[in-house]
Amino acid sequence: MLFSKLLGEVSDSVCDVEIAEDWSQGRSTFGGLVAAFIYEAMRQSLSEDRPLREFNISFVSPVAPTKLTIASELLREGGSVSQVLGRAIQQGEVKATAFASFGKARDTIINASGEATPEAKAPDQCIEMPYIKGVTPEFTQHFNYYYAYGNLPFSGVQSREMGGWVRFRQPEPAITLGHILGLVDAWPPATLSWVKAPAPASTLTWSIQFPQPTPSIQPDELCLYKAYVEHASEGYAYTRSKLWNAKGELVALSQQTVTVFG
Repeated sequence: MLFSKLLGEVSDSVCDVEIAEDWSQGRSTFGGLVAAFIYEAMRQSLSEDRPLREFNISFVSPVAPTKLTIASELLREGGSVSQVLGRAIQQGEVKATAFASFGKARDTIINASGEATPEAKAPDQCIEMPYIKGVTPEFTQHFNYYYAYGNLPFSGVQSREMGGWVRFRQPEPAITLGHILGLVDAWPPATLSWVKAPAPASTLTWSIQFPQPTPSIQPDELCLYKAYVEHASEGYAYTRSKLWNAKGELVALSQQTVTVFG
């Protein structure tokens, strides 16, 4: 099922959505989809159109591929900034909580462009990560991955970098900010190349910032993603990453705390 069709089910600040099994990730649902659901509900809470500046989410427990209740609450709407709280609830239990800041543009003399796209091999010169049923997470069938940095998961190579080119395998009608949440979270944790055999890993917390105005991405456009492991020990890893469009414009900055079982 198309990502956009799933997001289209979010019709109000509080609503129910149905999650298809082809968007699962182990015993849970793809985190990028859960985040996008909550973001779409948050937009319904705003009384005016304000761009998303920052989105923070904590994944409390696994989200099953079934009905999920999404709820958002406008905490404050100031002259420039709106603060919104969001939740994903299943069978009476909170599965994820999110906090976001939406803000209007302000007059300023401070202007600094985002980091330019790093050097990367062309997609046709990269290793493509295949979708293998029963091996790779179900949701990965919806994306194309071309490795330009680091190594494949479970290769046993201790590289701090991971990433490359990514896009939705089946072109969406349009790439919205909700889709960008999916693109940034589509890649496996950068730590998984360190282990030599399949091992579970999941995001505990995720913070993502969006330079505004958001650079445009075409439905079939390949974006460049690059992640770096800042520190890892005791079963937790701290990574930062960035996403650029094909024109070399910075689309998003991301930081994640990842749990690792391996």
